[in-house]
Amino acid sequence: MMTMVKSYSSGVCVRGFGFHDHRSNAGDGNKRSSYWKPPQATLIPNFHLPMRSFEVKNRTSTDDIKGLRLITAIKTPYLPDGRFDIEAYDDLVNTQIENGVEGIIVGGTTGEGQLMTWDEHIMLIGHTVNCFGGNVKVIGNTGSNSTREAIHASEQGFAVGMHAALHINPYYGKTSMDGLVSHFDGVLSMGPTIIYNVPSRTGQDIPPHVILTFAHNSNLAGVKECVGNDRIKQYTGNGIVAWSGNDDECHDARWSYGATGVISVASNLIPGLMHKLMFDGKNSTLNSKVRPLVDWLFKEPNPIGLNTALAQLGVVRPVFRLPYVPLQIEKRIEFVNLVNKMGREHFVGEKEVKVLEDDDFILLGRY
Repeated sequence: MMTMVKSYSSGVCVRGFGFHDHRSNAGDGNKRSSYWKPPQATLIPNFHLPMRSFEVKNRTSTDDIKGLRLITAIKTPYLPDGRFDIEAYDDLVNTQIENGVEGIIVGGTTGEGQLMTWDEHIMLIGHTVNCFGGNVKVIGNTGSNSTREAIHASEQGFAVGMHAALHINPYYGKTSMDGLVSHFDGVLSMGPTIIYNVPSRTGQDIPPHVILTFAHNSNLAGVKECVGNDRIKQYTGNGIVAWSGNDDECHDARWSYGATGVISVASNLIPGLMHKLMFDGKNSTLNSKVRPLVDWLFKEPNPIGLNTALAQLGVVRPVFRLPYVPLQIEKRIEFVNLVNKMGREHFVGEKEVKVLEDDDFILLGRY
C-alpha cells in the first residue's frame, strides 16, 4: 500500500514508502538531484494541538498560585484491600483547610502518585477539586519522565479542574539540558505549573539557567526547590517565585531568602504550627520546637515516616502499599514521645497516639 508522508516544515506531500533519493536517469552515477535534502530532525510543536479548555484555565490564574504560602503534599490513605480510603482522605484535607493551608499537592511523592495508576491519579485530582476546590488550590502532580505522558496527564488534570500542575524533571532516563528545556516547554503549555527540583530523587539537578529560560512564560508559577536556600535566593533575586521543598529549611527560606512559602510534608501532621511558621513572621523558638519532629520524619525516605505517624495518630488505617513499610518499633516509640513532648493538641486527629505493633500493619504487594 502506498503511503503519504506530510512534511510540516516544507508543506510537501511525498508519496511512496518513504523519502526517496531522486537521481537523474542518465550519466549522473550517484549524483543527487539539486532539490534533494538530507533528512533533519524537526521539532513539530503544533502537530498535536493542546487539549485544553479556556474555561478551565480561567478558574484560577498563575498569579493566584504564586501567592500560596503553605501548600501540603497530602497523604493518600488506603483501605485494607489497597483502594483509596476516600473518607479518611476527606478528613485529612478538611483538617488542612481548617488550619489555613492554602494549597494541596495531590498524588505527589508524599501522596504516593508513583504507586498509582493514572486512572487512580486523575480520579483523586478530580475528587479533590469537586469536594474542596472552592476552599483550597488543587495542584496535581502530573509529572513524568515521559514528556508525552506528562502532557497527557496534565491535559486530563486540567480537564477535571485542577488549578495547577506540579512537574518534575525526567528521572532515571535522564536527558540533556536542551532536553529539559524542551520537556518543560511542552508541559508549560497546558496551564499554571510549578517545576519541582529534587536531585536526590531524580538523579539530576535542574540548574537555574534552565528555569530562567521560562522566566517570562505566563504559565510558570514558580519552583519547588530542594537544593537549598542559596538556590532559592538565586530565583527570588531574579523575580522567580520559589517554595522550599525542605521542611527543615522552610522557616529561614521564607523569612531570610525570599521564598514565598513551603510545600510541606510536616503540615500533614502539624498544619497549625506550620501555618504559624509561614504566616506569623520569624519565630526561631517555634522553628526549634518542630525541628525534632521534622528530623524524625526524614530518617527514612519520605513518605515512610509520615505514613507511620498518621497511622499511630489514628487518622489513617495502618495500610502500606509496598515497597513502603512502617518504621521500626524503636522509631514508633520515639514518635509517641515526640507527640507527648510537643503536645497532642498540635497534631491532626483526636485519638490517643499509640505505639503500633508489627502485626497491626497491613503490607500490600497487590492491590
